[in-house]
Amino acid sequence: MEPGLRLLIQLVLEFAPVFVHIINKRGEAALTATKEQLPTLIEGFLETVNTFNEQNSEKINEQERWQQQLAAYQRETQTQIANQQRDTALKLPEVNKILDSWPLRLYPSQILESHHSYARKPLKVFIAPPKIQFDQFDNKLESAADIELMLAEGLRNFINKNYSLHSLTRPVEFLAGAWDSKRFHSESSIKALFGMLKTEPILILESENDGDYLNFRIAYWGLGQGTYYYKTISRLSYKEIIQNSAKKRALDWKQIRDELQQIGVDAAEINQLGQDNVYNLAILEKAEKWQAQGIDITKLALQYRVNQHDIEQLCQVLTTCHCLVAAWVADIYHLVHHDVSPLLPELLPSLLKDAIDVQSLKAITTSYKQVYAALEKERLHWIPELSVQLAQSLSHLPDSSWAQTEVDYSISTWLELRQVSLQQFTHPLEAMQSAIKIEDEEYIQKLRQYFTVINDRHSLQLLDKIVDAIATLKYKRSLESPNLTKTITGHSGKVTSIAISPDGEVLVSGCTEQAVNIWNFPTGKLIRTLTGNLGEVSSVAISPDGNFLAVGSGVHPRSNVKVWHLKTGKLLHTLLGHQKPVNVVVISPDGQLLASGSNKIKIWNLQKGDRICTLWHSSAVHAVAISPDGTILASGSSDNKIRLWNPLTGDPLRTLNRHDGEVKAIAISPDGQFLFSGSADTTIKIWHLITGQILHTLTGHTADVTSLATSPNGQILFSGSADTTIKIWRISTGELLHTLTGHTATVNSVAVSPDNNFLASGSADQTIKIWGIDKI
Repeated sequence: MEPGLRLLIQLVLEFAPVFVHIINKRGEAALTATKEQLPTLIEGFLETVNTFNEQNSEKINEQERWQQQLAAYQRETQTQIANQQRDTALKLPEVNKILDSWPLRLYPSQILESHHSYARKPLKVFIAPPKIQFDQFDNKLESAADIELMLAEGLRNFINKNYSLHSLTRPVEFLAGAWDSKRFHSESSIKALFGMLKTEPILILESENDGDYLNFRIAYWGLGQGTYYYKTISRLSYKEIIQNSAKKRALDWKQIRDELQQIGVDAAEINQLGQDNVYNLAILEKAEKWQAQGIDITKLALQYRVNQHDIEQLCQVLTTCHCLVAAWVADIYHLVHHDVSPLLPELLPSLLKDAIDVQSLKAITTSYKQVYAALEKERLHWIPELSVQLAQSLSHLPDSSWAQTEVDYSISTWLELRQVSLQQFTHPLEAMQSAIKIEDEEYIQKLRQYFTVINDRHSLQLLDKIVDAIATLKYKRSLESPNLTKTITGHSGKVTSIAISPDGEVLVSGCTEQAVNIWNFPTGKLIRTLTGNLGEVSSVAISPDGNFLAVGSGVHPRSNVKVWHLKTGKLLHTLLGHQKPVNVVVISPDGQLLASGSNKIKIWNLQKGDRICTLWHSSAVHAVAISPDGTILASGSSDNKIRLWNPLTGDPLRTLNRHDGEVKAIAISPDGQFLFSGSADTTIKIWHLITGQILHTLTGHTADVTSLATSPNGQILFSGSADTTIKIWRISTGELLHTLTGHTATVNSVAVSPDNNFLASGSADQTIKIWGIDKI
């Protein structure tokens, strides 16, 4: 068996249980922390949801959402703890960090501060390479004594290609040359590193010279671990690898020698061409002869001559070993901590070529199944896709039983999630058709790819029926697709914000041309235009009783908020105090408060114009929303954070920090349970407002999410984006229902009519579009 494959097998056998232990301990710790930190009200809410899920078999999406929520809470808790520990370590004097047994050429602060610009904490990989004295083979090989450069280059190329540091999904930071291998190794080094770098996920691949062998060890710790894991996973005979390479060269030379002899080349010339291959072939032929005569050649000191090619072959073997181990650990790290599916199953065929056998296959698949089984409690909904992906990577093998086992596991878990019984069906795929949804299309395509590779025609026929069922569902949805009813023109600048009055009769729009237009919403005709030292209008808001219109703008040197009587167009208040452009204005659901955001948020009495309090942000505030009961104000800012406040007292309640870009849009559901945030990272996150936990992350936009609005019944979410589209989502499942196109520039604002029949969108293309959404 190939040494690299043998090493991988030993790794997964040793370390799969380690990762299972990490997952289980993490789950226990998260549950304990949840019970200690969440108030009784939240515990009761979680208990209610769990009971509801047990009683109602049709609420599979509810279960999936809460599994996602628990996993998100666990990751958030671990990240917060790691950041606190990291900040503490950075505050210590540098001299205290450079311990006597510090094994790296980098200071701890250089490592701790290296990840802040990345969306996810990358797994940091170090190699402690062996120091092999090649002069035991030939004095001419002294120049090849340091194999660290060759090993580092091979691993670097592999990581850059498959696990780049700049990857958004599986970032790995390979710190080549950092190990000061001349000074320290083994347990003392690992203990010193863990003491200073426990906040960083780290993998150390250590090879130590031991006579003719290399002891290959692995040290690892992830986020939130209380200890490190350090084990010897393999003992490789590097002398055997080098000599086997020399023997293979001799055998290859034998074929060339025989061909040269056949065409009459002189024997002396042939020997001169063969160089050390001639010597090695002679030893090899003697060994074969002696072995045939019953002599145990393993007792003989057969010394083959080696050259640079054999050393390079050793380096290739070691590089493959390091790549396999690094990939497996990186996959499991990103799977456990970031919900990213493993990549190694796809890479195995190219890495190992024809070296996979039944033993290795069993070890690899068993290791993944162990990890998947540990994830079932918190992320069962993800198992089907993980398993079918593993099956695809195994589908090229002659023995199809291993891949089929994974597919069976995938489908059975899918059916279990949807609580579909097989009793009334003759085939699992027939059972799937009874519960299929449009959002399952990607999973079905993965199944099709697998069954196409193995040429299972019967399963493909059943999948064709499922594909037809999905097509029918999509056709029915298309009949319900929103239609563009009118386009309103009249602005000569970018439309920045729109609002619809509570009676659905008036549409207000603000733009960069320093004007606010008031339109008859049903007809699209202009009623009046408001001007007067407005500056570029950034935001408009209408009070719940339809009497007041608030307008935010940026007029230098002092920005302002103006309050008008909507029906008469009379200016009531000019609210001063902001020193930077006002980006957003919002009126509370009870019509009493007005909130305006620049780099601070100011709370005003809407009717009187008196300032109530100021909420202090450290960066620009882009979005604000107030809960229906008026007790929570949510704000999103350019520091990627969402802050929750008590708008009456100005007290901060919570900070949510899970976006990787500026938070550009905020909305709260009509029942006050959910918070929605849109970001420059192109995602939309759905949070539980009380617990602050993520329920869904919606992906699909390709540029900044700039505006959010919910339907009056709280079931549908609308999002506008700089990608010029509007997307419509089902809140309960996170399912994308429709994508509306028609704007030619950024969609800056969306608003829903009170009767839920129309959606209005304002864009930087200077138009307002009205869409019919009554069929959704």
